[in-house]
Amino acid sequence: MSALIDEVEICDESELVWLEDVSVLDYVRQSLDRLPTRRGKPAYHRGGRMVGYAVLGSQAKASRSSGTFRRRVFWLLPHDRDSNPDGLYATGAPSESVDPRTLARGKKGYKTERSEGGPPSSAMRELGITRPQ
Repeated sequence: MSALIDEVEICDESELVWLEDVSVLDYVRQSLDRLPTRRGKPAYHRGGRMVGYAVLGSQAKASRSSGTFRRRVFWLLPHDRDSNPDGLYATGAPSESVDPRTLARGKKGYKTERSEGGPPSSAMRELGITRPQ
């Protein structure tokens, strides 16, 4: 869950790679997966789809016990808001989700009114920012 990700665990990220245009997504789910490499698109074994992943810098150390690297993977499930806007997450969002606009390498991101499915904030209205339909 994103709330359990500590920025110390993701400090070796060198970039985030997006497989989709996340500007149209209210939220993405994120998890720390044990992967065999620092770079490249990881295998994906969940339902739904992978929308992005983190690449680690050369300074990232593998686990001594498993030889794997902990990397973030960003994903969505078929019942998430982008595919089912009136479904389970019409309002609210999964516990491991964050607004993709708040993500950066080494930054875990956070939830926003947009990611929670709420109305645009007064700041968003003042700036003329609207939620995608």
